Order: sequence, then C-alpha cells, then structure tokens
Amino acid sequence: MNGTDPLAELLPQAFHFSQLHGTQLVLLLGIVMFFGAIGGRLFQKLKIPQVVGYIVIGIIIGSSGFQILRPETIAALDPVNSIALALIGFLVGAELKIDVIKKYGKQFIGILLGESITPFFIVGIAVTLVSFLFTRNMPRSIALGLLLGAICSATAPAATTDVLKEYRTRGPLTTMTFGIVAMDDAVALILYAIAASIASPLLGGAEISFGRQLLDIAIDVFGSIGIGAAFGFIISMVIKNLMTDEGRVLSFALGGLLLSTGLCQWLNLDNILASMSVGFFLVNFAPAKTRNVFKLVDKFTPPIYVLFFVLVGAKLNIWKVSGLLAVIAVVYVLGRTIGKAIGARLGSRITHAPETVRKYLPLCLLSQAGVAIGLSIAASNDFPDSVGPEIILIITATTFIVQLIGPVCVKRGVEKAGEVGLNVTPEDILKVSLVKDVTWSGTPICSANNPAVVSETSTVAQLFDNFGSHHNQAFAISGADGKLVGMVTLEELREALLLGDVAESVLVMDIMQDAKYFCRPDMSLPDVYQQFDLLDTESIPIVDAENHPIGVIEKFTVEHFIRTKSVERQRKAESLAQQ
Repeated sequence: MNGTDPLAELLPQAFHFSQLHGTQLVLLLGIVMFFGAIGGRLFQKLKIPQVVGYIVIGIIIGSSGFQILRPETIAALDPVNSIALALIGFLVGAELKIDVIKKYGKQFIGILLGESITPFFIVGIAVTLVSFLFTRNMPRSIALGLLLGAICSATAPAATTDVLKEYRTRGPLTTMTFGIVAMDDAVALILYAIAASIASPLLGGAEISFGRQLLDIAIDVFGSIGIGAAFGFIISMVIKNLMTDEGRVLSFALGGLLLSTGLCQWLNLDNILASMSVGFFLVNFAPAKTRNVFKLVDKFTPPIYVLFFVLVGAKLNIWKVSGLLAVIAVVYVLGRTIGKAIGARLGSRITHAPETVRKYLPLCLLSQAGVAIGLSIAASNDFPDSVGPEIILIITATTFIVQLIGPVCVKRGVEKAGEVGLNVTPEDILKVSLVKDVTWSGTPICSANNPAVVSETSTVAQLFDNFGSHHNQAFAISGADGKLVGMVTLEELREALLLGDVAESVLVMDIMQDAKYFCRPDMSLPDVYQQFDLLDTESIPIVDAENHPIGVIEKFTVEHFIRTKSVERQRKAESLAQQ
C-alpha cells in the first residue's frame, strides 16, 4: 500500500472523496452501510459478533485495504464518530442506575483500580525493557513505557456494549462490564497526566506541571458531567410537560444529546462522559414517563453503529508499522491482556465479586478505541519530536488487533457466564418463538396423542372428562381418516352443559363447528397473533403436514408461556447475581 492507491485506475473519480458533496456523500454512505450490513450479517452467521464484520469491511475498503475510503474522506466523516459515541455513552449511562451502584459500588471501585493500574505497570515495564534492548536509550524507553502503560488502561465501550446488546445479556458480569467501561477512561486520563509529567523531563522537554494537568482533567471531567446533567434535566422536563408523540420525543432527545456533544467539543471537554451523564440523569432522576426515550434511541442506533465501526476499521493502517514498533505492539497487547486479567481477577477476589465476574470479566475488557486513540494523539502533540509519532502507530496497530479479537472474547465471556439471552422482554420472546416452542408446564402443546385432539365419534361426556383434566379450553376434532374436520370452543362447551345426562349419548360431531382455519407447528407466534385478530378468535387448531390435528394453540396458553419464560430468565439472572 505505502501511500499509493491500488485501485486508482480501476475506480471512478467519484470514489476519491477529497471533497464530499451532494451525490458523492450519499453514494459514500450507501457503500459504507450496505457493505457494512452485509459484513455484519455474514460474521453473525459464522457465530462471530457482527461488530467484527463491520470492522473487517472497513479494513478491506479503508487505509489497510483497497483504499476505496481515503484518509481525507474518513476525516470528513468524523461527525459520524461523534454521533455514534454520543449514543453509546447515552445508553451506557442508562445502565448506571443508583441502586445498582449501591449494590456493586465497592466491587466497581476495586475492580476498576485493579484492571486499570495493573496493566499500567505491566505494559510500562515490558515496553521499557524491550525498547531499551533495541535502542539502548533508557530515558526514552522509560518515557515510552510510561505513556503506553497509561494509554493501555482505557477500555472502549463501543464494541463491548454492542456485543452485550446483540446477545441480550443480563447478569452480574454484564452489569460489571457496563460499569467498568463507563468509568475506566477517567482513570486512564489521570494515569496519562502522571506519565506525561514524568516523561517530559526524561525526553529533554520542558517539565509538565502535574498539578496543572490534574486541574485540566478535573475541569474536563466535572465540566462534562455538569453539561450532561443540565441537558438531561432539560430533556426530562420538556418531554414530561410538552411531548407525548414518540417521533417528537425521539427528535427532541437526540437533539438535546447532540447539543451537549457539540457544546463539549466546542469547549474541548469529554463528550462521551457528557452523554453518559445525560443517560445517568434520565434513568435515575427524571420522571418515569420520560424513560421510554431509551427504547426509542436504542431503535435509532443500528445504522449509526454500522457507519461508526466501518469507519473505525477504515482508519486503521497497519502497513506503516516498522519491525521495532511491531515488536512493541505485540508486547503492548500481551502486557495489556495479562494486566487486565490479573487486575480484574485480583479486584474481583478482594471485593468478593460473583464467581462469573472473577472468571470471565477479563474477556470483556480487551477492546480499545476512542480514548486510547485520543490519548495517543495527545502524546503526539505533547512529544512531537520524540515518542509521539511512534505511540500513534503503536496504538493504531494494536487497536487493529484488539478490535477484532475483543468482541469475540466478550461473546465468549458472557456465554460462559450463562448471561446470553437473559435481557429480553415478553415482546422479544414472542418474536423469536414458534408454535411448536409453546409449552404448558413443560409439555409441548402440539404432539401425538394430544388431549386437545378428540375424535368426532367421541361422546360429549368424554369431551367433558378431557376438559376437566387438562388446561385446554378448545379442542380440535379429527375425522375417520384422522384429518381435521372441526373444532369445539368454550362457547360450544357451555351450550353442551345444558344437555345434562343426554351428553352420554350425544357425539362430538353433533356440537362441533366446521374447521375453517388452522396453523402449522413452524408458524411464528406474531403470525399466530395476527390470525387471532383477523379471525376474531382465541384458539386455532394445529395440524401437521398431512392435516392431522396435533393440538390447539390458545391465546391464554401463549401468554402463560411467555410470562413463564420471562420469569425464568429473570430468576436465572438473579441467581447468577447471588452466586
């Protein structure tokens, strides 16, 4: 690659977006979203988190691949990154409920310090030794080790939370992961201030005041929190008093969120922290009526996530990394991984965190992106004539590695912890379930010899016996050839009660209604509910491929099944939290 465009003669000039205008911008966004969505789906089919697919597509069409997206084009789309990070921060902040913080507060702090400070020392020492081995320049090696050690403590929330959302996770590991990725960036900023203060005199530059750096960090952190809380208050009050329509609520919430992001960028404050503060305020202090905004924003995020992660991959250029920097990059990744694992497990053990957190949290803390890249840019500005350019290349190369393996490790961790699929609503269960999945007290509602299937030659008295011993309130009637011929509903049963002793001699065929409709075992429950509404009924016979009745699906049975599944998931999540 080396700065040349291998497709320069193959691609039309419209693809070289040195200046983005009108049709070019639309075409570019179409390319990114179309191929990004395809890549995400392909990787999802391979049982790999979709975010990896987005990043791989970005790598293929970006700086490390065919360079369809050139650096100036990617830079022109930086506002997409800001919007995506604002949405991610907003939804992460919504997970930081006060009752959760009270419950896990000590664990948050213990694990946060462990997983941030331990890799700082391990990476710092390892990089210093490797750099000195090659350069024989101890002051420079120490400075490089300190700065990379500080940067490595940051964890990227974007890729991690995308995986947790994709696999609908819930439990102590998920809660701890959300909390850690929300807060460890602040620790990284403080560690960087310490490292930069020590590194500057070692590299022969003017001494950077540690106190001044801490003051800047305090202004950044508390200023961002203040702006976020202020916009959270404004959003909650306006939605509470003036808005009910979902479209207007979504528009106003996004407008307020983007205003806080833009204001923070203008003031050089941390826009991610401000977005988290907006979400934190709304979920904890706003009236309950306004909290539906999180569901609305969540529905808006998928296309923004596709754009964001494709552009993350497109930015990465691994071809500029020299041999020495490649070695340091490998040492950085290994040291960071080992440090995160040791620190997270040590913090978990000291604070008596649940066993699943102790075992699998290290797998959820590998991704790095926004803050790490931001600190590498800060290092390039603070030390432009020494280690700054090297740090940018090292962080770029390592981001390339951990952004690919990080989401896979997160998936592995939550699977091992047993938290996948626990964060689902009754609507989610309904959407993914089929007729054959529905059970009553563990027994499938469609099966051979089903008590809800009665022969047309049975007596009404026998039908009453079935009704009294099973949950069914409607029955599918089979004819002499075993195929569906009719149905008896609760309405016919009520009328049959008037027969009294005569029921012993009256046959089911005398009271049944004709079978005008039916469903198959592989029909989805949303489609069944649509049939309930269209047919104005609450029970539908189930037939196999040969039209033999094998059961009856009833609305109250489906509702019982969904409630049972929801309670099972809730209890499992609570059980995991108590382990």
